[in-house]
Amino acid sequence: MAKFEGRGLFADRISRRGFIKTGALVGLGVSAGLSFDAAKAADGGVLNLLSWPGHASPEVVGGFEKQYNVKVQAKEYTGGEEMMALLQSSPPGTFDVVLTDAEYVTMLAKAGQIDALDPAQYPLNDFWPQFQKFPLHWEGGKLYSLINSFGYLGLVYNNTKLSAEEAKSYKVMWDGKVTKKVGMYDWYLPNMSCLSMYNGNRPPYDVDKAKFAKLSDTLMSLSPQMSGIGPWSSVFSSLTNGEAWVMPGVGAWAAILLQKNGVPVVASIPDEGGVQWTESLSIVSSSANKDLAVKFLQYRASSAGQVQTATKSSYVASMPSKAGWKLLNETDPKMADLLEHRFDKRNVMNEITDGKIEIRGLPTQQTIEDWTDVWTRFKNA
Repeated sequence: MAKFEGRGLFADRISRRGFIKTGALVGLGVSAGLSFDAAKAADGGVLNLLSWPGHASPEVVGGFEKQYNVKVQAKEYTGGEEMMALLQSSPPGTFDVVLTDAEYVTMLAKAGQIDALDPAQYPLNDFWPQFQKFPLHWEGGKLYSLINSFGYLGLVYNNTKLSAEEAKSYKVMWDGKVTKKVGMYDWYLPNMSCLSMYNGNRPPYDVDKAKFAKLSDTLMSLSPQMSGIGPWSSVFSSLTNGEAWVMPGVGAWAAILLQKNGVPVVASIPDEGGVQWTESLSIVSSSANKDLAVKFLQYRASSAGQVQTATKSSYVASMPSKAGWKLLNETDPKMADLLEHRFDKRNVMNEITDGKIEIRGLPTQQTIEDWTDVWTRFKNA
């Protein structure tokens, strides 16, 4: 199988069981490679953020920085296990806020890495009902994270090579016409979650031994079809240059960016269903700048903060805030149409109410290591 240059995430073999057991999250001994001055955070002048790419760009944090006369600086990661490794290997006080996929929140809370939040401090009533008490954010009756954005993962495909009808099922990836034209982003969780949906598993991450063995076989059976597996950037490059015609585990966030550059790629939620990714903001327990961290979460939950996050140039996203939807419809109706954030027509919330979407989670009957072992074997096949 071809591997795109620069592929691979940080910690393929990190164990959820070991992560929780350590409590203090020690043991990987990995250098975070940070240029942050943690001491500066204490004076309120700098907020240090650990996040997916693009969340500290001026278009996203400029309003917050101006309002509070502060600077937001970020360390970026491109996968959940990398995020966990950075948190556990960095000196206390390195980060104030972490933006993480929702499925990692409970793990971080149990490990004492993030603080409980006061729900009264945040505009949860402005959110869609499905997100006002989002289950992955609560542990022991306490709120530990605030939903910031979300989206759906299914297939993205070149619609000059494949039809919408063909893209209605993940089965298209085994079609002879896409041999050596199936690409993947190098992270086990989105890809294996979508393939688990294809196998009929709901939720996709809660599978017994027999279903996990079938999922492993399903993944391995795609090896002859693969054009390659690569990092974040390969999603765009391989779809743009035609190396890949179809990718699972990717969603509208990629398709919309590619369409802006004239690449004929669209997103599909197959009949077997799709998986919701959810990005969440938490306050790091070791932060010395927690008052500013609260203000940052409040800003990102505001209607302005929501629109800035959803429309960022690095990748777009859906907003959990109805107030954010209202502002976007008033200020940029074309973008509201593009994001399917209209109140007067079918929108992204209908995918949830139609029962097509499962919230992505971490493996429950196996360890993360069990799943990443299978993923590693697949990459090396």
